[in-house]
Amino acid sequence: MVWWSPTRSDRAGGTTGGWSALVEAHLRILPAWFGYHELVQPALWTGYVPVVPPSSLTVLLVLAHGWLLLVLAVALIAGIAVWTAAAVTVALLLEIVVSLTVTGGLTDLTLRDVGVLGLAACLTAPTRQRLVLR
Repeated sequence: MVWWSPTRSDRAGGTTGGWSALVEAHLRILPAWFGYHELVQPALWTGYVPVVPPSSLTVLLVLAHGWLLLVLAVALIAGIAVWTAAAVTVALLLEIVVSLTVTGGLTDLTLRDVGVLGLAACLTAPTRQRLVLR
């Protein structure tokens, strides 16, 4: 499966048109974007690590997080174990949402990540959907 899948809207009953493939493409690129930025400037992201006070350990945690996001993005874009990569991405996004909620409450940043979490969960949906309006 390639990263731009025109058949995704067919699986949803054809009601979504081309938007389904566009959203799917963005969801495959988004982890790469965040992973890249975490690898290039990890010091900017250390404030989002809630458990450990800022130190060299937090930089290592941010770098590991960035590599994981980048590997997941490559798997999603290349079509390698898409369901598994999407499920791990959902778990990672859930960790991010919980971390942001605990440290800062419900902010615009947290709600944005909740939306991305919901869209990423759609990639783990089965290909045969039972509740489709026709």
